[in-house]
Amino acid sequence: MTTRRLIITGRVQGVGYRYWMCDVAEAAGASGWVRNRRDGSVEAVVAGDDGAIDMVIAACWQGPPGAVVADVAVTIVAEEPAAGFAILPSA
Repeated sequence: MTTRRLIITGRVQGVGYRYWMCDVAEAAGASGWVRNRRDGSVEAVVAGDDGAIDMVIAACWQGPPGAVVADVAVTIVAEEPAAGFAILPSA
């Protein structure tokens, strides 16, 4: 299992990004979590096989209708999230 932290910037809050990302991650078979950050970005931790993570990252560049994604920064992390995909409180 591979785990990645994503920081998505642009117009990504107030457009349903977190709920959309839950649907995308679950459809890909990935687990993890997503939350808004006070700086206006969205942060997520996504775990799964490489194909699932690649699918989620590619989708994050588009986002839901109304989103305007400027960047998706990806880093490798050692965190192993619980099964499923959750929306966490803002950080």
